[in-house]
Amino acid sequence: MLLPITLTFAAACALLNLWLAIRCARFRIRDKVMHGDAGHALLARRMRAHANFIEYTPIVLILCGGIELAAGASIWLWIAALAYMAARIAHAFGMDADATTLWRAGGAVLTWAITAALAVAALTIAYGATREVPVPPAMAQR
Repeated sequence: MLLPITLTFAAACALLNLWLAIRCARFRIRDKVMHGDAGHALLARRMRAHANFIEYTPIVLILCGGIELAAGASIWLWIAALAYMAARIAHAFGMDADATTLWRAGGAVLTWAITAALAVAALTIAYGATREVPVPPAMAQR
């Protein structure tokens, strides 16, 4: 089954991941930093922005794929994927600042909200009113 939302979203995430990596690599090449951040605060923040993206993105992609596979493509799933991308871009730019910014905080909060919404949607699809909750075989009455 073709999953157009998830495939498009995964490709966009791959490109965003490359952009975040290049932001770090350019800094490393310019300042000849082989490992760690060498005490450069901006490099440390960019590395955290990249790592933070890697921490959240796999579960969001899995949720999108599962929802699309179970319920099909929908406009709200497109919106959630686009909003997630916007949130991660905003967060990355916000991480460049020395202090907390609206971009960083807004990106983080929107990421959490989308993750929670996708989790609720997945659970609703899996255990909605029209479906029975499966009983694990070990717990089934004999």
